[in-house]
Parts: sequence; structure tokens; C-alpha cells
Amino acid sequence: MSTLEEQIDIAAPVLAAWEQLHRVHDYPRFVDGVRSAHPHGRNLAHLGVEIGGAERSVDTEITDRGKGRVMAWRTLEPVRLSGAFALLPLDAGHTRVQIRVEYDPEAVHRAFGGPRGFAQAGAIERTVREDLQHFRELVEDRVSAADDPPQEP
Repeated sequence: MSTLEEQIDIAAPVLAAWEQLHRVHDYPRFVDGVRSAHPHGRNLAHLGVEIGGAERSVDTEITDRGKGRVMAWRTLEPVRLSGAFALLPLDAGHTRVQIRVEYDPEAVHRAFGGPRGFAQAGAIERTVREDLQHFRELVEDRVSAADDPPQEP
């Protein structure tokens, strides 16, 4: 099993980041390769993903822990991935988002193709960093829009 850990600070309250993590239908807006995302049931989500030109359906289980500060997830099929988001309030308007992803490099290669070894680890690391950047932009844009007063005609 390989483990990747990354983090990013965002200019948004922890509650705004927490709520965005739970908007499953928005995952295509910040998770590379996710083309569709739909919640089903209490803790499940169905994702349509495209990686390396191959389309796959992936079911995930999402569980909350830590009183609104940790969201754990795991894929159910076809390849086993798991991880967690931890949200740490830095102050009233800033949050540190930490992600931990655990994966089996051979299983990822068998399911999605692509590189092996260090090249695969590098590609996954770049993707996770870019996803965190997109997540930050999405949350900060939403917070900014909510803070802007309505414009009069």
C-alpha cells in the first residue's frame, strides 16, 4: 500500500469547506477524472470516472468522523482506494485542508493503466495537488459570492 499526504490552506471558514466536501454532485468541479457524481443512500456515492481514456463506474462509501472535521472515504469497486480529509480551522476565516490517500499501485495500474513506480506516484501526487487547488478555488469563490452584497439594478 502506498500513502500520499497533501495539504492546502484556504481562505474560508471550516464550515464552508466541510459543506463543500459533502456536495457530491460538485465533485466533477474539483476532482480530476470525475465526470459525474451522484449520492445514493446515506453514505454512498456513485462516480463516473475517466482515467487514461478508460471510463469506469466507481462506488464510494463516505463516513464522517471527528465532529465535522474528518471525512473518510473508500472505493468499493473496481479498485480499492481509501483516504480522509481533515479540516483544521486556522482562524475564523481560514482552514487547512489535509488529505491522505492510500492505494495499491499495482491495482491502480491494472484498473486504469498508465505509468508504474515513481512515475505513477508522481502523477497521483500532481493530480491530488491540482484537485486541492480546484477545491480551494471553488470554496473561496462560494464564500466570496455569499459575502458580496446583492447589486441593485
